[in-house]
Amino acid sequence: MARSSDHQKAAGDHPSRRLYVYNGGFLTQPRIRRILALAGWEVRLGLPGDGDCIGIWGKSPTAPRGEAVAARRDTPLIRVEDAFLRSVLTGRSGEAPLGLLIDDMGVHFDSAQPSRLEHILASDPLDHSDTLRRARDAMDRMRQAHLSKYNAFDPALPVPDAPYVLVIDQTRGDASITHAGASENTFRDMLVAARLNHPDARIFVKTHPETSLGHRPGHYGPEDENDQVRLITAPVSPWALLEGAQAVYTVSSGMGFEAIVAGHKPHVFGQPFYAGWGLTFDDRPVDRRTRTLTRTQLFMGAMILYPTWYDPYRDELCEIETVLDTLEARARAWREDHNGYVASGMRLWKRRPLTRFFASGPAMIFDDNPARAAKGADDVDRPLMVWAGKEQPEHQTHAPLLRIEDGFLRSRGLGADLVPPMSLVRDDLGIYYDPTRESRLEHLIAASPTLPDHARDRAERLIARLTATGLGKYNLDRPLPDGLADLPDGRRILVPGQVEDDASIRLGTDAVATNLALLERTRAENPDAVIIYKPHPDVEAGLRAGAVPPDQTRALANLVADNADPIGLINAVDEVWTMTSTLGFEALIRGRCVTCLGAPFYAGWGLTRDLGDIPDRRTARPDLIALTHAVLIDYPRYHDPVTGTACPVEVVVERLANGVAPKMAPGTRILSKLQGLFASYAYLWR
Repeated sequence: MARSSDHQKAAGDHPSRRLYVYNGGFLTQPRIRRILALAGWEVRLGLPGDGDCIGIWGKSPTAPRGEAVAARRDTPLIRVEDAFLRSVLTGRSGEAPLGLLIDDMGVHFDSAQPSRLEHILASDPLDHSDTLRRARDAMDRMRQAHLSKYNAFDPALPVPDAPYVLVIDQTRGDASITHAGASENTFRDMLVAARLNHPDARIFVKTHPETSLGHRPGHYGPEDENDQVRLITAPVSPWALLEGAQAVYTVSSGMGFEAIVAGHKPHVFGQPFYAGWGLTFDDRPVDRRTRTLTRTQLFMGAMILYPTWYDPYRDELCEIETVLDTLEARARAWREDHNGYVASGMRLWKRRPLTRFFASGPAMIFDDNPARAAKGADDVDRPLMVWAGKEQPEHQTHAPLLRIEDGFLRSRGLGADLVPPMSLVRDDLGIYYDPTRESRLEHLIAASPTLPDHARDRAERLIARLTATGLGKYNLDRPLPDGLADLPDGRRILVPGQVEDDASIRLGTDAVATNLALLERTRAENPDAVIIYKPHPDVEAGLRAGAVPPDQTRALANLVADNADPIGLINAVDEVWTMTSTLGFEALIRGRCVTCLGAPFYAGWGLTRDLGDIPDRRTARPDLIALTHAVLIDYPRYHDPVTGTACPVEVVVERLANGVAPKMAPGTRILSKLQGLFASYAYLWR
């Protein structure tokens, strides 16, 4: 996606790109230095020469150093600040930013002089239809995913019942307060005004995240509570709070900007960047701000045209859409994992990859004794995680119980070969391959017909990328069989073999539950078709059950595609007949007709020909794009082996396409090779 505006490069319009700094943070924080470098700035120490610039951090305590040198040498100043979508954790918690505000005119929170942002809001036409559409989509994504500047909060935590008045606190001594023309007394005045304007309403004061974490004091405390006023210190979602508010009061908080995005017209007691454009009730108006903007135009200027955004996976500058992808993935990981887990039913070789995958919280506690694991999870107040196929009745005594299984874009290599996964699913209701009970995936598929356009566009791009790269679940880089070109003309059907003792077969099939029965049924109903049988990779490797005697496969299939590329085979056929194989879903997204003799997760929604026993509850009728969004975007979690962090699906697709895979520990690699020698003992490592 092209850069949205030259405003994002305004700081780079100077003839020299050398930036002299006098704040150690520019040198000790690699992310800040990297974003500046990608934006074209060469950070240096020393004294600037003609045409050079001086970089300072906003209005920080160290800023006067650079300001003094700039005044003496008549050198332009570049002020740098964190962007408005920064990270999951705060900077004081050690997390690097996902963007910077690089301003050659001022700083956005200093109302004493115009900043580059104010210049954009005052003079840019802000009428480009495509950029306005992107702004509306980004606003919707922020609300739906509960994304804010900092994101270490839990949207599931309850907020007060509506209606109420919301007063937003900030950290004491913050530069965004004093340079917005406010003081500590302003916060007192704001609370008094809220009480006078709403004498019969409940008033809730939202404390700042850094105050709740003990990093910096705020302006309100328990001494301010009374029958009308209460503090909210829990890490609740700001969007959930804004949804129930009847009025919002702020001095200069970024949450005031989010209140506008949420549809409010907040009462503003300072002079933040978002005040003065007709979208706020201003206690102290900024006289030079005379233009009236829509909230979409305000968002466009502040979030698309002004910031310099950074993509940590590709190490490049990016657009806000990529930042939203990143924050959605990372915030989801923190919100699901921050309490830690007790894990049960995990084979030894899986523990290290699982620890890396779920690293957003405390270290995992592993215990394979079901009763002891459930009691231990109760004792330490953590969710209990169990590998889906290893669930025991004793596990079910603990809530929440989370079932874990490989995702649908798993790896380059087989799980049976002990290759670590790049995607996993985490299900609090059931598990996707078990149609005997509801799963979280079923709920997501049922809701998918109402996806907004931007979500559908994302899923459509993902389908196109998967189709172009030929990616599937295991990506083994295998060839097409030699005999494919010699097959007779006619309708071609691919029959994927499966592991016959797999849980998806045990739980999701009835009359047809073996590979031989699948082949027999397919041939019986398609006597004139050209049938290609593809054995499952685990069965080919001798690691799992499901081999069909060669004489029987030859009698039923025109070709047995041993060790063949499954995606290439899909592209070479007209139809797929399967019991419950994920390959059926991979065929659907490539436009093939799919007949199901069992009840896989993608059956029963109107997209497949269903000959198995489909649950009556599957009544929704999503199209392929909606189904793909639920299956590949909403349901799984993804882990980037390069950065070692949670990531969006698009990053895993790129890594798989480029041959990047998680590193296997040396001992694991040796164990995977020994499996071929001891295949009959495979239960020991599965």
